[in-house]
Amino acid sequence: MSIIPITVYGDSILRKKTQKVQYVDDELIQNIRDMFQTMRNASGIGLAANQVGLDKSVFVIDLQEVEGYEKFKPVVMINPEIVLESDEIVTIEEGCLSLPNLRSDVDRPASVKVKFLNTDEQEEIIEADELFARVILHEYDHLIGKMIPDRVNENIKKKLQKQLRDISDRKVEIDYPITEK
Repeated sequence: MSIIPITVYGDSILRKKTQKVQYVDDELIQNIRDMFQTMRNASGIGLAANQVGLDKSVFVIDLQEVEGYEKFKPVVMINPEIVLESDEIVTIEEGCLSLPNLRSDVDRPASVKVKFLNTDEQEEIIEADELFARVILHEYDHLIGKMIPDRVNENIKKKLQKQLRDISDRKVEIDYPITEK
């Protein structure tokens, strides 16, 4: 396993829709292992494939380090589809490994139902709420080319502009590897 530099705001791969996975092979399994290691090295709880430069519709989630989620089983979602979102909207501050040191309140549905393939290419459907739902929706956003700045109002987006420029210019202090400009 290896740690992969994380793509950051300004990297074009983060703004395009990822390609569906056609089949699960040894290379993809290795990519997934590397994604988990990269995410954990950066103290993240979710990571999409395009955040490590892979044009694949895959993300990983591991909430075990979060209080109350110690028994959480890490999950891999391949070709996820959001089937249903709740009408209830919750606003919570979010961060993102591709937006180092940036945090902002984001409105998201309180619960979600998602259909995806697991690493055995078996279809699964799960319902999630609270933090798990939020992370699914955040990582799914990456797969469709969206990020936190796309989910906030114009006033907040204006306030984030300098921070976004600094991230794009790699003028950020962080303790995990990111891609070069």
